[in-house]
Amino acid sequence: MFVKKKSVWLFLLPGLLLLMVFYVVPLVGGVRYSLTDGSYKNVFVGMANYRSLWKNAMFLTGLRNTMELSLICAPLLWVLSFLLASALMAVKPYGGFARSAVLLPYLAPSSAMLLAWLVLFDFGGPVNRLCVALGFSRVMWLESGALRLPIVLMFLWKNLGFCTIIFLSALQTIPHPLYEYATLEGAGFLRQAVTITLPLVTPSAFLVFVLAWINAFKIFKEVYFIAGAYPDESVYTLQNYMNNMFEKLNYQDVTAAAYSFAVIVMAIFAVLFFAQRRAVRDLS
Repeated sequence: MFVKKKSVWLFLLPGLLLLMVFYVVPLVGGVRYSLTDGSYKNVFVGMANYRSLWKNAMFLTGLRNTMELSLICAPLLWVLSFLLASALMAVKPYGGFARSAVLLPYLAPSSAMLLAWLVLFDFGGPVNRLCVALGFSRVMWLESGALRLPIVLMFLWKNLGFCTIIFLSALQTIPHPLYEYATLEGAGFLRQAVTITLPLVTPSAFLVFVLAWINAFKIFKEVYFIAGAYPDESVYTLQNYMNNMFEKLNYQDVTAAAYSFAVIVMAIFAVLFFAQRRAVRDLS
């Protein structure tokens, strides 16, 4: 039996104070900056910064590209990690090494992966040599809109293992006799997937999708290291815009963009959360 004691607050207080200093105070300060004019007087201008931000062509380009890349990367990562986890479950007695190896790209340093990708997709690199061997022309992968392909592939390569491990954990909790009984009743693979696998892994599948989307929003690092602060317009992300505004000391635009994006992300995740709740209710 648990007993509530007021003395526990003495142990929680240091952590709460640090949380207040490093999270709450910057959050409030950022809101204040986004509502001022940026002068030494910090004149309150209300929502003027947000109105001008949403008329800024570079901000809109960065926001559109960020959303497009996330809509490409997150579903692809979800599907591929589920398929890979299912394949590893099928070779369970022999897949011990494979299950451990899928995490290696996730643990590898980003700098090493970036160097490998720069070599692979260089104008004279292996990918272009393969294109020439197949009868296609060389592509400027790292200096044009084609940069999206290396970026998406790098994202999938780095994050596939982590999401696969989560799916593997969920699939291993499903009792095997359920599949045996369904097979005896004449249920095929698709029927078993819909009536057994999907309802039992829905919470984990939702977690994987959320993590995949969060990581997709952080794809700026790869874009920045490969193409710099001002990449091709097709891969110019919202993080590029905020980073450039920060270097120009335009804190009002940075904070307004950050909070605008935060509202969009929270709205997306709220929709996903209610969709997951409804899916679990319908399948149960």
